[in-house]
Amino acid sequence: MKKIDKRWVIRLGSLVLSASLLGTVATLATGGDQTDPLVTLSYLNQTAIPQIVKQVEESAAVKQRELTKTFTDQINLYLQQGGQTGSGGSASYTLVSMSGGQVMSLGVGCEVLLRIGAVTVRADSAPALIDLSGGGTINTGASLTRNHLYMSTIPDRTLTASGDVKLLVRGSYSVA
Repeated sequence: MKKIDKRWVIRLGSLVLSASLLGTVATLATGGDQTDPLVTLSYLNQTAIPQIVKQVEESAAVKQRELTKTFTDQINLYLQQGGQTGSGGSASYTLVSMSGGQVMSLGVGCEVLLRIGAVTVRADSAPALIDLSGGGTINTGASLTRNHLYMSTIPDRTLTASGDVKLLVRGSYSVA
């Protein structure tokens, strides 16, 4: 009998080993299926989803800080530009008392509600004021109706008091 050369045995063994490794790698590379998923539910619940939630929370916190800073900057700018002046102007109504002959100048967007007394409106163009309660307008020389809410939508509108007057005012105004 012929003796087998050691080189052939080594080559044959290497070939069998390579074939087994390739088969194993091919089997593992096919991924999972319905019965054997590639990603397990426990991996999703314990690792993947908490990481995603953490990233979203961090992103939301950064965005919230940016929005808060922008909002604060805008409010400060509004206040610096006269959003709340010493002569009048605020987010809530202010009780203003006037005596006969005093004149109140109204800023755009100023709201006025006559409570006591009589007041006439002056303006260079029509309409002088918008009557928010009645849904109409009033022109220069007209008197305000008590308990009606009026709005100045055009600059240079004035109110002149006839006697003692009490008004609720919201927005920018000045009394002279």
